[in-house]
Amino acid sequence: MNATPRRIVIFGATSRIATETARLWLARGVHLVVVARSPERLRMLSDDLSIRSGGLAEVDAVAADLEDLDALPALWDSLTQRFDDLDGVLIAHGNLPDQARCESDSQAMLRAIRVNALSAMTLLTAIANDFEKRKRGVIGVIGSVAGDRGRKSNYVYGAAKGMLTLFLQGLRNRLHGSGVAVVTLKPGFVITPMTQDFERDGLLWARPEAVARGIVQAFARRRDVVYLPWFWRPILWVIRMIPEPVFKRLSL
Repeated sequence: MNATPRRIVIFGATSRIATETARLWLARGVHLVVVARSPERLRMLSDDLSIRSGGLAEVDAVAADLEDLDALPALWDSLTQRFDDLDGVLIAHGNLPDQARCESDSQAMLRAIRVNALSAMTLLTAIANDFEKRKRGVIGVIGSVAGDRGRKSNYVYGAAKGMLTLFLQGLRNRLHGSGVAVVTLKPGFVITPMTQDFERDGLLWARPEAVARGIVQAFARRRDVVYLPWFWRPILWVIRMIPEPVFKRLSL
């Protein structure tokens, strides 16, 4: 029977989408473990969530550098030792790199791949092995519609998210039948601090609260791939169908 997990750990919990999602889960009585790099921002988030919970759900905070790939397996081990009833994970950390800088600086390009793909994949390897043994759990990862097709305006970010999407496809295939759900979450344009340099007008832009509602629903229903909002699915289908000789001439 599909149901929302009872204790969920959120990596990158101080991002706007993750924060809104955490608030919705709290309202449903879900216990939370919030993980982020900045102790100050994490403390502010934890205090806010604890007040909102009114004592109905537990909120625990763990500060960690999610770019330190070597430390991530030990981080997951420490979380499972401290919270032996973890049955849900949301991986929500990442950033939007400067495409022009990534084109001219290979180190900037590699950092973008590390932050937006390799970090999540390292965590997922540890999480999947643990959940597979327990034969339960829901793993959700925030990707992006940018990973569906490479575009000159953001192909480094898109490559990272495309890599992550493919990894999740294989992980979902591997864990099928084990009782573990793997949910790929693909937001489109969202009004958050990460997109503050964009002109955020038009019907394609979504509020983080709306995306959060979609994430909560996807976890409860154990969906495979969810576009947020839903209309990005047909839009990306059309974009993927454009022949390469035509697509390479477009400015997208």
